[in-house]
Amino acid sequence: MNLPESYIPILIQAGVAVGFVAVSLLGAHFLGPKQKKGNSVKNQSWECGVPVEGNARTPFSIKYFLTAVLFVLFDIEIVFFYPYAVNFREFGFEGFLAVLTFVAIFFVAFFYVWKRGALDWDK
Repeated sequence: MNLPESYIPILIQAGVAVGFVAVSLLGAHFLGPKQKKGNSVKNQSWECGVPVEGNARTPFSIKYFLTAVLFVLFDIEIVFFYPYAVNFREFGFEGFLAVLTFVAIFFVAFFYVWKRGALDWDK
């Protein structure tokens, strides 16, 4: 097999990664605690000594996930303000217009989400 020398570090890193995963999985299997079969009280789920209520597989409301996605979306907006805040003098008026455009797009998205009722938990 005739590989260029630049591929050798990549292959070494891939081999180390695969080896680490294999050793971790096998180590967890052989060294980890063994569960006894059966339906004993010891194998039941407990949270701080409080008995379990309901099923863990109960689906969440889509509003929960929608709120999480919207939080991430609008939180990422803040990350893009940092480079502007650090270099706002060098960006000049063109940079200011770019940031205003960026904020305007997010305000349009925010008002769209608000008008669609995604932020109303009561509905």
